[in-house]
Amino acid sequence: MSALLDGHDVLLVSPTGSGKSLTYQVAGVLIEGCTLVVSPLLALQHDQIEGLAENGPDAQAARISSAETSSHRERVLARAMAGDVEFVFLSPEQLANPEVRQELAELAPSLVAVDEAHCVSAWGHDFRPDYFRLGDLLEEIGSPRIIAMTATAAPPVREDIVERLGMRDPRTVVTGFERENIALDVRRATTARDQQDQVLDAVRAAEEGPAGAGIVYCRTRRATEEYAAALEERGHRVAVYHAGLSQKRRAEAYDAFMDDKVDIIVATSAFGMGIDKPDIRYVVHAQAPESPDTYYQEVGRAGRDGAPATATLVYRPEDLSLGRFFSAGIPKRADVLAVVRATSALGGTDRHAVQERTGLGPRKTGRILNLLEQVAETGGRIDAGSKSADAVTELAQAHRKLQESRVDMMRGYAETDRCRAEFLLGYFGERVSGRCGHCDNCLAGVAPEPSSDEDSAFPLHSRVGHEEFGEGIVTDLEEDRLTVLFDDVGYRTLSLKLVEDQGLLEVR
Repeated sequence: MSALLDGHDVLLVSPTGSGKSLTYQVAGVLIEGCTLVVSPLLALQHDQIEGLAENGPDAQAARISSAETSSHRERVLARAMAGDVEFVFLSPEQLANPEVRQELAELAPSLVAVDEAHCVSAWGHDFRPDYFRLGDLLEEIGSPRIIAMTATAAPPVREDIVERLGMRDPRTVVTGFERENIALDVRRATTARDQQDQVLDAVRAAEEGPAGAGIVYCRTRRATEEYAAALEERGHRVAVYHAGLSQKRRAEAYDAFMDDKVDIIVATSAFGMGIDKPDIRYVVHAQAPESPDTYYQEVGRAGRDGAPATATLVYRPEDLSLGRFFSAGIPKRADVLAVVRATSALGGTDRHAVQERTGLGPRKTGRILNLLEQVAETGGRIDAGSKSADAVTELAQAHRKLQESRVDMMRGYAETDRCRAEFLLGYFGERVSGRCGHCDNCLAGVAPEPSSDEDSAFPLHSRVGHEEFGEGIVTDLEEDRLTVLFDDVGYRTLSLKLVEDQGLLEVR
């Protein structure tokens, strides 16, 4: 808050439930002028608007979205111009609308809060193309002060967020990732039937603890339906949530969970971003998610009230293939060439014009254009020829390698003997002074003491180079190995002895 009030742009990296929203809300009220809040989900916007309404007349909030009419938008903007609305919520898609942008430029907001800011970075675990152009779009409405907020961002992703948003004189505030009240646990399953039994047993064990709600996360829509049915057979009050349901059914499931009409919500990753329910006592993952980033963000939905909570992963190695299956594919060369030639013929990268000229869908067009923009930013030459298409394909392959390396790190978490909290914090580039003491490995007495990097030739966060993997940053150190996040190939865990004996890494 102090950095914002002193005129700096701010990147705030802080755990779920730590009060990130309060930071922009207090600053928004104290800084003269309207505050824009860029948020990816209507449900999340709705919750925050309702929360602000309870804080009195100085925190009036309204929303511009596809769920409202254009006349509603005009009324919201008119009230904001008159000073009757302090916070205007909108999605990146709305900000991409030239008409909306022109009206916001006239409003001249003094502050912009970018929620779930890891979506900005193409190297983040939940990159969203609509977030990619936010920096340019915000510049068009007057370059207001920015606070970007996320619960999960490793150091290179933080750098990318700052750069992509064009943050000026920024202050990066990292409060730490540790959630000391959440006990982490992994259960190994051998067959699909064994996996289901262990999930149901994990829920039963959690329900024997303090009263509260629970979330069971699944990777597929089919799995959510199957687990919900199995839980209902055991007498649980259950709701199902996934992207295949109608908006009405998703809203009903969400409301039932938030209002304590059900005890458990069984969901895909479509549920949970920004969920503010303080009494979630447990999160059970029926299958391993695609990355430690996703896992820790979903785990963070538990224990927001600070009371003890549990997070259980039921792990079957075969499930990791789902993570690789869902990794972003490589665009077809013919599609890339079509977009490259369209931008050359049009003399620009207007998405609607390129989409119309190529006949490709909006998501495919947007992704290829984003890749082209990244190529241009790194000094690549963009023309109508095959070299541009090759550069786009190479970049897409690098993105895929990063995603696949995150799947490998998820395997590492599930199979490690280390303190599980230490492993996750190390993944995000954070050191801990000791073991958590309450994960399954700590309780079993198998977790070694965390190693120190004081005498290491490769200190934490140091920049290193590798002949084959290129340049990267050291994110984690153990007694006999280190993990590096390489720019081109993602995460790699290397033997420290091999690195030292063969001189595989050079500190930059």
